[in-house]
Amino acid sequence: MQSMTFNPAHPGSDEPADEILAPRPEPPPTRQSQPVPRVTPVAPERTIGEPRVRNAAITSRAVSVHYGAKRALFDIDLDIGRFEVTALIGPSGCGKSTFLRCLNRMNDTIDGCRVKGDIRLDGLDVQSPNLDVIQLRARVGMVFQKPNPFPKSIYDNVAYGPRIHGLVRTKPETDELVERSMTRAGLFEEVKDRLKASDTSLSGGQQQRLCSARAIAVEPEVILMDEPCSALDPIATAKVEQLIDDLRKNYTIAIVTHSMQQAARVSQRTAYFHLGRLVEVGPTGHIFRNPEHQLTVDYITGRFG
Repeated sequence: MQSMTFNPAHPGSDEPADEILAPRPEPPPTRQSQPVPRVTPVAPERTIGEPRVRNAAITSRAVSVHYGAKRALFDIDLDIGRFEVTALIGPSGCGKSTFLRCLNRMNDTIDGCRVKGDIRLDGLDVQSPNLDVIQLRARVGMVFQKPNPFPKSIYDNVAYGPRIHGLVRTKPETDELVERSMTRAGLFEEVKDRLKASDTSLSGGQQQRLCSARAIAVEPEVILMDEPCSALDPIATAKVEQLIDDLRKNYTIAIVTHSMQQAARVSQRTAYFHLGRLVEVGPTGHIFRNPEHQLTVDYITGRFG
């Protein structure tokens, strides 16, 4: 009977001990063990998706913006579709609010800001030096990130715009327009018994809906919203989102939001900006379920933002 050599490393093994205990060379690293550095994707030269739509309320072509020597937007082509909500998303500083302000020339109020390119509202050249900017902003209203009601009564906040634009002439006409605008904004039933009270008596969410009522009181064609819910609690946010959904039946809406969930809930079309460039645009469901560019994927999945 053949005797078995005792192996102190592996008892019961018949392999010679000196071969097992001898140091063995490390196996060469496999491809899987080599760390692969992640390449940071860059914005494409051309926007992915279709930035143009057939029934556009606003068209923009090759829009660029400079703040002094700094370039904030690079040749943006993007249409805002009529009677739908277009969400502009992207990380802070990507240019989405800058683009939004181009649409009713709010950038005119910023020293050193220069806007180039072609922007048209139903064919009207928004950049024309002969354009009446006050009338433009009546047609393209805006609701800002922080509620900014006038230091007036609730009633006068809504009545102010129609009065200065000559949309109402009598008290009954004004009353009717104020009630209609506030009803559309989902606010009238909450404040109808205190219309002469100061706007400061309202909550933050009510003030934001008051600003929305003020915007729609002058019968705009387009409503721009720059992060309208960023300072609101979830209940107030839900009411504003319901308002947006109701308004799109009669108005064209463009909204800047940092909340991807909000963009998914309220918009029909989404445009993703990154470092001043429009990376990708398309139907909201497609952008969130099947984004095509890696930057869009990274932002939506939370790699940055």
